[in-house]
Amino acid sequence: MMQSYDVTIVGGGMVGLTLAKSLANSHLTVAIIEAREASELTAETENRVSAISFASKNLFDNLGIWTSLNASRITPYHTMQVWEKDSFGKIDFDAKQVNQNDLGYIVENKNLQLALLNAVQQQANITFLCPETLQNMAIGDGEAWLTLSSGKQLTSKLVVAADGANSWVRQQVNIPLTQWDYQHHAIVATVKTDEPHQACARQVFTPQGPLAFLPLYENNLSSIVWSLPPIQATLLLALDDEAFNQQLSRTFDNRLGLCEVQGKRQSIPLSMRYARDFAKHRIALIGDAAHTIHPLAGQGVNLGVLDAACLGQEILAHANVGDDIGLYQNLRHFERWRKTEATQMIASMELLKQLFNGNNPFKKALRDTALLMADNISPLKKQFIQQAMGLNGDRPYLCLKQSVTK
Repeated sequence: MMQSYDVTIVGGGMVGLTLAKSLANSHLTVAIIEAREASELTAETENRVSAISFASKNLFDNLGIWTSLNASRITPYHTMQVWEKDSFGKIDFDAKQVNQNDLGYIVENKNLQLALLNAVQQQANITFLCPETLQNMAIGDGEAWLTLSSGKQLTSKLVVAADGANSWVRQQVNIPLTQWDYQHHAIVATVKTDEPHQACARQVFTPQGPLAFLPLYENNLSSIVWSLPPIQATLLLALDDEAFNQQLSRTFDNRLGLCEVQGKRQSIPLSMRYARDFAKHRIALIGDAAHTIHPLAGQGVNLGVLDAACLGQEILAHANVGDDIGLYQNLRHFERWRKTEATQMIASMELLKQLFNGNNPFKKALRDTALLMADNISPLKKQFIQQAMGLNGDRPYLCLKQSVTK
């Protein structure tokens, strides 16, 4: 029997589930197609964390998700220290400089994914098709026709690609990518340090790449993201724990004393991807299906969940007045909105990466001077903080603190 839905979300990760939750109190019927078993969706290792911005925290708060998280595993950070290794360049940020208590929050992906999954599975307007994969998709004038691996068939007014960087949906509709390899791998791990982190996020720029320490739920635990050329990352992963700890502590200038890695280390290849189109007739792209960026500012997840909030807002606005939610002309505002945000973020990350790349004496003097100037010019520093917190720009209403939508 053919099933018909208003919205079909391909991908049950954090971004896809955020969109589904944003449509909870509507009359729209929503299907989620996810390739993994439900138990696998929350099986992610605990050393994968996200820096959740103030805007994203508001989003999850307004969706009723934030209070469902394991609060003991959420780490607010109030300050941030950034410096260049073997140099005088530095800049410090404090939430008090923008009259806030926190700059952001470190949350384990597993924690957030579980809260979203539990909430979405309770929605009356959701059909969770799991484990399932799309085998075929045909786009018609009035709807999209979908065939699943199980043989089930369904139609949908709008298909949303939330299926990751190698999006099947994006490939089927021939949306090209602008992309380049950052020539970096990110080593992620959890480490224990001699000194407490004091709710401060820290990042040191080295000639090989940035190293970030993100504070975790215990005073002496941090999550690291260490970006390095692939060969160096491979060599570091091959070291035993003792040798890795020594190298890590030295690179971090012993800011928190001796580091001791806890559990496994992982290496993740880094690349920039940017879809030429974020929307087509009956199709919308969100999250990694639309863009991926360098993790040096920790904004990847925030970009993705704001995509979901923006698309949800646009879908509801058109549905409430009886518009066809899958027409490209009704998706164009979402596309312009999110392409602008993504383009600005990609450009900013590339500028930072290029500025801090290498050990050229002229570039080193330039960036150190720039850091010191920014550190001592209050309006400029305030703008940096507000941008990182998601307090600037055109935000969806779910990201505003006064929103009462649940």
